[in-house]
This record gives sequence, structure tokens and C-alpha cells, in this order.
Amino acid sequence: MNAYSIPIQFAIITFPFIAFILTIPFLIYQYRKYGAIPILKSIIFYSFILYLITAYYMVMLPLPSIEYVKKLNTPYTQLIPFQFIKDITATVSFDVSNFKDIINIFSHSTIYVVVFNFLLTLPLGVYLKYYFNKKWYQTIIYSFLFSLFFELTQLSGLYGIYPRPYRLFDVDDLIINTAGGLFGHLITPLLTIFLPSQKELESISYKKGQRVTLLRRFFALLIDIFFITIINVVVSIMLYSSELFFYNGLISILIYYVFVPLIGNGKTIGKKILRLEITSITGKKIWYTIFIRYMILIFFILYPYIIVDILTLNKVPNLIIYIYDIGTKIFIITNVIYYMFISKKGEKVFLYEKITNTRNISVIEKEEQDEENTEKQQEISQQEDELCYNEKKKK
Repeated sequence: MNAYSIPIQFAIITFPFIAFILTIPFLIYQYRKYGAIPILKSIIFYSFILYLITAYYMVMLPLPSIEYVKKLNTPYTQLIPFQFIKDITATVSFDVSNFKDIINIFSHSTIYVVVFNFLLTLPLGVYLKYYFNKKWYQTIIYSFLFSLFFELTQLSGLYGIYPRPYRLFDVDDLIINTAGGLFGHLITPLLTIFLPSQKELESISYKKGQRVTLLRRFFALLIDIFFITIINVVVSIMLYSSELFFYNGLISILIYYVFVPLIGNGKTIGKKILRLEITSITGKKIWYTIFIRYMILIFFILYPYIIVDILTLNKVPNLIIYIYDIGTKIFIITNVIYYMFISKKGEKVFLYEKITNTRNISVIEKEEQDEENTEKQQEISQQEDELCYNEKKKK
């Protein structure tokens, strides 16, 4: 009995966690693409992963013991198409006029196996049409391949774990699963009538991506810290026997916030990945204002502790170090207060941004428009090439 109950319990406990882990790459992609995590799209995708795992468990479980499988002498395959129709007609009998017979028919094994296989891939057809925007013939192909994966998994004895297949490779399962996927595709408009379309989901996502939230800026900062750490390791190795070794932290930070933006059009790697850009509040990008912004960030907000260490190393009077340390703390608190209570609601900026006349903007819409313009130009050039070719052909 444990061979049946334990795997089922394990499946119930584990599949939400597995689905969540598999969803993480999708969430990263969404955040990179839109600058935000679209809640509804994420929920739909998570439910899709959850469906795939659940379907897998339903087909493979319960797992028998290896000793039990060794004793099996049943056939491996059933390769006659529509054999299930013959099986139903041979084993099931009922009176059409008797309602009880009609209900009881679904409790017969030959019937409910067919119904199960049909319903198993019905959600796949819905997901393929609604979320992935696939055509009906593409749904047929994907549903067939999905079913074939299950059948081959069974035929392989669960990838060689068992000495032989413990379930039948049945060509009828391929037919019924494929039909279930197609049916799900066809009824998708009825099942998703209250859900927004894919275009509407895309529009909502891009609107969210125009907002530069603190969370988005924080993630960009974490990415920057990661790359600064890598640079710091390299710089420390290079300066290990030099007197400049004690300045490796400051050198690494200056390299990252001066050299990288210089070659990256004013963007750090973190901002590049999350599609942020620094510009002036007036809309113009002026290099020296961006430079001043980074210097304030380095010396007064993000890394003042490194400056304190350097001042201490160079035996600067404790009073000066104390004043600098207290001053940076006051400046950080002032920036937080300014952001939360003084700056305008629609244009939230920190005090150092107000001083340097700079701000973060999202470049998602700009990049999307550039991509669309590039695609349109390519289409126009292709059309022109075709016209030129046709004219030459006529001549």
C-alpha cells in the first residue's frame, strides 16, 4: 500500500514548490522585459507549470515496487488505432432509456480511462491558445508531442529505473490526448471570457514598466554591487604587493561608476539589465551632472565607510573623521525624508537627484519603439527589394 500512497502524498507536497522554482526564470525574464512583474501573467504561467507537473504525476503515479514490475508479463505496447472503441463496445452495455445506466457507464474502467486521457490535455489546449497564442494545428502538434513524451516515459520504464515498462504504451492514448488538446483550444474563448486578452496583458505590463520603482532601483543596485565585488577581487589581486592595495575598494568603485558608465552611455550594468537610464530632469543627458551624481552616491550615500577607513589609514584627525561620518548619516536620512515627504508624488526623486538635476527613467518603451521601427524598416526594405526584383524580371 505504501508503494501507492507515499508517492501520491509526496506529489501533493512537492509540486507547488517545484512549480515555484521553475517559475523563477520566467519572473526574471518578465522583470527584464517589462521592468516589473505582471501579477496576472505570472499567476497564469505559474498555474501552467503547476498543470504540467500535476499531469506528469497523474500519469506516472502510483509507482509500483521494482519486485512487482519484475513479475509482470503484460505486453509493452498497444499499436492498433481506435482499439478503445472495440473495447468499449465489447465490455460495456447499457440501456439508453435508463438514466441510471447512463450515469453508471462512466464508472466503467474502459470509459473513465478514455475520459481521463481526454481531460488530461484539455487544459494544455487552453494554455496554448490563450497564453501562447498558438494556432489550432500547432496545438495538435504540441498536444501530440506532450502525449508522446508521457508514452515514451512509460515505455522506458521511467527512464530505466524499472527493468521493464509498468504501464502500456498505447497509441489510443496519443489519439485521445491530441483530441483533448484540440478541444481545449476550441473552447478557450468560452473558458477565458472574463480574462484580458494577451494584447491587453502586454499593454498593462508595459505601462507598469514605465514606472521606476524603488524595488527596481534596488535590484539594479544589487546587480551593481555584485559586479563591483568581481572587479574588487581582480583589483585586489593586481595590487596585492603594492602600496595601493589598501585603496582597492575605492579604486574598484571608481572604476565601476566612472569607466563603466563612460562606455555604457551613462548606464551601469545593473541599470542596463533592468533597462534604466540616468538623464537630467529637463530631459537632456549631460555627462558632468551624471558624474557628480555618482560621486555623491559613492562618497556620501553608498560607500562612506570606505572613505572613513581610508581617512583612518592616513591618520586624519578623529574630529574630521567623526564630522564626515555624522554628516553622511544625516545626508542619508535627509534623502529618505525628501523622497518620502517632499518630492512630488508622480516624480519621486531623492535629494541628491534634485541637487544634480538627474533622475532614473525607464527605457523600455523607447527600446520597444526602436525595435518596432527597425522591424518596419526591414519590412519596407524587403518590399523595395521585391519590387526591384519584379521590375528587373519584367525587363
